[in-house]
Amino acid sequence: MKLRFLGKVSTPGGSPTLYATDRGTYLIQGWKVTHPGTLSQLKIPFRETCVEVPADLMQYLPAEDHGHAP
Repeated sequence: MKLRFLGKVSTPGGSPTLYATDRGTYLIQGWKVTHPGTLSQLKIPFRETCVEVPADLMQYLPAEDHGHAP
């Protein structure tokens, strides 16, 4: 898989980053979600996960992709 850097938002707790892949998807580097109350609201299959990122990171999504699934 090839990654294309789209942007990052530096914060005191890290640097959430957004990448596009050559498979028509995005990779998001962000904060691992571990809070039991939050996780209990999600139905995440065993092999999947989620990460929390700041809304500001979405400014790096290409305009033609806003509101569209890859």
